[in-house]
Amino acid sequence: MAIRNVYGLSIRAQEEVEMAEKQTVVKSAGRALLVAVESEQLRQDLPEIKSGDTVRLQVKVVEGNRERLQPFEGVVMRLRGGGANRNFTVRKVTKDGIGVERTFLVNSPRIEKIEVLRHARVRRKQLYYLRGLTGKAARLKELRPLSTKEAAAKEAAKAASKSSGKSEE
Repeated sequence: MAIRNVYGLSIRAQEEVEMAEKQTVVKSAGRALLVAVESEQLRQDLPEIKSGDTVRLQVKVVEGNRERLQPFEGVVMRLRGGGANRNFTVRKVTKDGIGVERTFLVNSPRIEKIEVLRHARVRRKQLYYLRGLTGKAARLKELRPLSTKEAAAKEAAKAASKSSGKSEE
């Protein structure tokens, strides 16, 4: 007959429960350590990029013992991952009409600078359909930022429509 404690558990079962509780504490502490180390690796100097944006990257390229910056300009086709493993794919079409895709880690030390040149209106996160399109068909609808005058006019129109809607009631 097994020896039971106050809670009706055998001594062996109670030991297993205590060990499980200790392990969960270790796991959460390990996760916190992982998050702390990973957060140190994240870069804060990068702009927010989305699918459809046209970007110009300055990529560090090592040739022998020399290091130089190589520009790479194209459309962001996809964003994947999260944290330190977040990456994005940029598609560039050369003068010959050949498409070149490169995948970069967002937090890579090989990327010197990211410039967002244009924002586009896209309805998908991954723009694989661009691979099959050429010429004008491969263009994306550009989102233009509002000037200060246009933004003020839009706000005034919105305020006027709200006030006229209240007076009619």
